[in-house]
Amino acid sequence: MSSSFIGRRHFIALGAAAALTGLWSPPARAAAATILIVGDSLSAEYGIERGSGWVALLERRLARERIDARIVNASVSGETTSGGRSRLPALLKKHRPTHVLIELGGNDALRGLPIAQTQANLDAMTQAAQQAGAKVVLIGMQLPPNYGGSYARSFEAIYRAVADDRRVPLVPFLLKNVADVPNAVDFFQPDRIHPRAEAQPLMLDNVWPILKPLLR
Repeated sequence: MSSSFIGRRHFIALGAAAALTGLWSPPARAAAATILIVGDSLSAEYGIERGSGWVALLERRLARERIDARIVNASVSGETTSGGRSRLPALLKKHRPTHVLIELGGNDALRGLPIAQTQANLDAMTQAAQQAGAKVVLIGMQLPPNYGGSYARSFEAIYRAVADDRRVPLVPFLLKNVADVPNAVDFFQPDRIHPRAEAQPLMLDNVWPILKPLLR
């Protein structure tokens, strides 16, 4: 028997003994999927208790359905598509996500930024995430009537346009069944912009049917 074989056998034996005595353990296995969420206050739990937002609820649903995935919530209150676009390359490099959810654009509208600029930023973010090997979900937003019908329709259309151009799934309206119901005021904080905790499960229900098939 060669000395090299004895050496390898001795090393394996030592490793087994160390594991049994608690001195050594194999490295932790990485999650099968990493979901990066780049959003604004709607995804950053603005004004509500930590752990009650739709992103936190998503994490619990993944665990409940035994889907091996970790969440990286990189959402920032007040974020615009320009801010998200500038931050995304570093986030992709650091976290190497398998999935990227882009929930931005509302603050662009609040600031009256050009719709073409918002669309270009969303398109660039989607393309960058795809080039990094991630599956992308675009999360759309709609504006209240006081923004004017023409502007609101043009704004809503940019999400579908980007989704179609880049061939990615779209959540048409994150606040469906929250902002478009007769009792909508009950779902919002006093500022009439940010949803209460009661609205968060409904928001997740809008995202989940689009995201889930991408995780299987």
